[in-house]
Amino acid sequence: MAPSVLEAMQPYWATHFLLPGQEHPNAQAIGEAMEHAREGLALLAGCDPFEIVFTDGGTSANNLAILGQLQTQQPGHLLVSVLEHESVHAAAAHLGSKGWHIETFPCSVDGVIDPDHVASKMRDDTRLVCLQAANPVLGTIQPVRELADLCHRRGISLHCDATQMFGKLPVDVEQLRADTVSISGHKFYGPKGTGAVYVRRGLQLAPIQYGEPREMGLQSGAGNVPGYIGIGAAASLASRCSGDVADNLTEVRERLIEGLRAVVQPLPIALCEDAPRLPNTVAIEMPGEAKRLQRSARQLVMATARSNDPPDAITRVLRAIGRTDSQIGRTLCISLGWTTSRDQVDRSVEMLAEAWDGLAG
Repeated sequence: MAPSVLEAMQPYWATHFLLPGQEHPNAQAIGEAMEHAREGLALLAGCDPFEIVFTDGGTSANNLAILGQLQTQQPGHLLVSVLEHESVHAAAAHLGSKGWHIETFPCSVDGVIDPDHVASKMRDDTRLVCLQAANPVLGTIQPVRELADLCHRRGISLHCDATQMFGKLPVDVEQLRADTVSISGHKFYGPKGTGAVYVRRGLQLAPIQYGEPREMGLQSGAGNVPGYIGIGAAASLASRCSGDVADNLTEVRERLIEGLRAVVQPLPIALCEDAPRLPNTVAIEMPGEAKRLQRSARQLVMATARSNDPPDAITRVLRAIGRTDSQIGRTLCISLGWTTSRDQVDRSVEMLAEAWDGLAG
């Protein structure tokens, strides 16, 4: 979490503890601070503040966007990308148990979906299509706008999980043209357990939890006021920085890949290298077992596939682009941050090279 975000949150843990909406001047001030935070998210997303609904994370945002649109409708057809987050697949599976027909559409070996292929699967009873903006494993960026246009010509809504894109690249929901867009605070140096969903003006969602209504009637309960303040502060920070950090992230990402290729043999393979990708995300197949490299270079924070039954997210995504179990077992997933330096990248390359030399020797 960014220090400025923590600083913005501090007064709302104890000093400003009332709930917004209470009949007290201090509570009204808290409500004003929350609206300022909502404005920060709206600026980051490129929408009006009244189109932003606070949630307690990206998972909640995905659930509210999908179930809030469909759970009160008669069962129909739902199309979901194979690359989606577990929360999207799980929400779809819940609808499947209620009589909805859930159909998953594939991606290419480069980790990108074909909008025309998805359009060929649309039916008269298709109600919603789910397509993420960018994949957290591969970094691949999806053609959301093209698919949204195809959906809207058929009277179909599109939900976009954009949690991975905010803070890495500028995002404009008007350009995406999705009907709902998920946001997660900790993806751009905000607090964990905070998020939001953009809801296009005119679109009506139904609440998926019940109690004292808040957040335009779509959320209930007291609400995480410090978290809302925090995600708003993080959004304001990302609005100022995300355009500038993309070039630096791309540079250090390529430095990492080329550095590994210079010192590791056989050559590591950067997955989906020719596709449009996030500037900070690397999925790279190494010559040796990824888990052993991870244990040897234990100072580095990296992700590897964890299990096959049921498959974890990394395994599922890598299988979707045609990787074998052996290749998946050699794949490291690495994320770079705003403050990642060239020296840190070079040191990471050294540690991975040393780990590989130890295994190969």
